[in-house]
Amino acid sequence: MGVLGRFLADEAATLLAGDDIAAALRPGDVVALHGDLGAGKTTLARAIVRAVAGDRAIEVPSPTFTLVQAYEGRFPVSHFDLYRLSSPDELDELGFDEAGEGGVALVEWPERAGSRLPAAAIHVRLTEEGAGRRMEISAEGPALARLRRSFDIRDFLASAGWGHAVRTFLLGDASTRAYETVALEGSAPRILMNAARQPDGPPIRDGRPYSQIARLAESVTPFVAVGRALKGAGIAAPEIFSADLDRGLLLIEHLGSGGFLDAAGAPVAERYRAAGELLAGLHGVRWNPVLPVAPGVDYTVPAYDREAMAIETELLIDWYMPHVRGAPASPQERRLFGQAWASVFDRLASAETSLVLRDYHSPNLIWRPERRGSDRLGVIDFQDALIGPCAYDVASLAMDARVTISPELEAETFEAYCAARAAAGAFDREDFGAAYAIMAAQRNSKILGIFVRLNNRDGKPQYLKHLPRIRDYLSRALRHPALTPVRDAYRELGIVGEESASSGDLL
Repeated sequence: MGVLGRFLADEAATLLAGDDIAAALRPGDVVALHGDLGAGKTTLARAIVRAVAGDRAIEVPSPTFTLVQAYEGRFPVSHFDLYRLSSPDELDELGFDEAGEGGVALVEWPERAGSRLPAAAIHVRLTEEGAGRRMEISAEGPALARLRRSFDIRDFLASAGWGHAVRTFLLGDASTRAYETVALEGSAPRILMNAARQPDGPPIRDGRPYSQIARLAESVTPFVAVGRALKGAGIAAPEIFSADLDRGLLLIEHLGSGGFLDAAGAPVAERYRAAGELLAGLHGVRWNPVLPVAPGVDYTVPAYDREAMAIETELLIDWYMPHVRGAPASPQERRLFGQAWASVFDRLASAETSLVLRDYHSPNLIWRPERRGSDRLGVIDFQDALIGPCAYDVASLAMDARVTISPELEAETFEAYCAARAAAGAFDREDFGAAYAIMAAQRNSKILGIFVRLNNRDGKPQYLKHLPRIRDYLSRALRHPALTPVRDAYRELGIVGEESASSGDLL
């Protein structure tokens, strides 16, 4: 086990330490809180519970007499006080093992549990030190790394003048990034972006990993570079207040929380049209692919080339096809798949290119009704930006992977973009329409593979519920004549049915 030590000067520091521990916890963790009477165990446990629950006002009584109190939040958390436990056998009646399986268990007086504590438990020891307390945390490798990262975040906030900020989990996305809201009295809330630099995966082709071939961002440097370029072009990207590029930490502007759905969860057409018009303006900018990051440091935006597009489509044959067929593709089937896409990618040779944000859809767009013009839309996810076909982001928006967009709203969004482009100058709508269909088919093929991979490899089954929507989007895209080779290949591979080849409907 490794050990982390922190000095807690007062109760306020103990409460902040509870935030930091809570941010590092995952379902399955058991936290043993050691210390004498009055050492601050209950204060720390209360702070952890409130942070996990996302409610700073929630009542968290000491479970001295009830022995256990359960709470709901980002994950279930159970607070045990074993001071009055007569025997470790009584833990069965308290549901101790179950609490540590699907949620987190906080245990005061863990010594009374005997050998029932798991070997991987996190041990927190509080002792007096001068006018404050010394907190020492012992944990095994993965848990220790999570805790160390969380305390690094607190140190980063302190270096930015936000050391006393309250941290609240906001979200984690399909990647390894996570976000928190940080609040400091007297200041507007900010966003903490936690995106540690990712090591390259195993080589899969020509000695290179998937991330390099697909041109994925492996650090926060692209976010800083592209974000500042977007702001310079008049687009509402977050201001970056503080950055630690080496550790992958950013303190950025909170653009708001307005979404693209109404109270019933339906997409709001006006907002999608506005987002299409914003894209048209973005694509009217002449972007320099070399962007400044810091004095003497530049970032070159990679090209969204055929190699990157092709390996993304292969996610469908690598992950989705085995998922629905129960067997991997043969070498002959893979060859047919690759040849079909190669002939379609030939059509993109004349396609207009620009800065492609790559995930331009509702989860990454903020609606700000109090603002005017393009400032109504905040753009918050662009670290994987590339220079590639403009049509990709239009397809990403009009076929929103997280929201069911009807064919009518798709057409409205597409038309809003095209009208804004035509109003600004020369615009080849027919050529753009073909590129749009190709990039829509490419993106939705990729997403089918990604969502299955998230389930099968990463244990994130929640993404499977989106598959019917993505299949429908792919069906729409395949109807365009530019996709005939891919549609025919998908039919032969059993991805689309023989009887529906002309419409592109998926099985």
